[in-house]
Amino acid sequence: DIKEKDNVFYFTTCGWMMWNWLISVLASKASIVLFDGFPMFKKQDLLLEIVEKEKISLFGVSAKYIDALNKAKIKSKYKLKELRTICSTGSPLSKDGFEYIYKNLKKDVHLSSISGGTDIVSCFVLGNLYDPVISGEIQNKGLGMDVNIFNESGNSIKNKKGELVCTNPFPSMPLKFWNDKNDIKFKKAYFNKYPNIWHHGDYAEIKDNGGFIIYGRSDATLNPGGVRL
Repeated sequence: DIKEKDNVFYFTTCGWMMWNWLISVLASKASIVLFDGFPMFKKQDLLLEIVEKEKISLFGVSAKYIDALNKAKIKSKYKLKELRTICSTGSPLSKDGFEYIYKNLKKDVHLSSISGGTDIVSCFVLGNLYDPVISGEIQNKGLGMDVNIFNESGNSIKNKKGELVCTNPFPSMPLKFWNDKNDIKFKKAYFNKYPNIWHHGDYAEIKDNGGFIIYGRSDATLNPGGVRL
């Protein structure tokens, strides 16, 4: 929902995929706000002060940052009048995180928990403006993403924890690894568990309403702050 004259602030380093996501809003003629440093320097609500001062329309942070505000019992002293959307990623946002935002920061904001990967520079599942926000859930699949949840046998399941997969090629799917002869490492990383189906390595669940719950990694990949190692 980014429009011309909007101001977008995603707290991210240049090494995280959210940096690429952030600068893409320039294509919508929006402005971006950058911040370099500790997000709670001298005051725990420093980023909220920036959101207020710079009239931010979309504010993006990690779920860990929201959890830190919650643990510090921060209640916004700002009106945040221009703020329409808060995005959360990097790790699953808990029900407590959802409830904290609506009780303590802003009631009439679209809280969009999103999940994807550095490797795809995109989201498999994310929010939308037209459906209800349900605490602890991500609203729906991303456009062009044929996302499903498989059990160990490769069967599609609902309302149960399983493996997040994408059953068809998608617009931002990487094609190969650098210096990977015959694509051996590439195929082992994503197509080893289910032949010819992208296996992302996240435990997830799809609900009857089309919403998703992300539980975390199902493999040995380290993912600190959303950066895949």
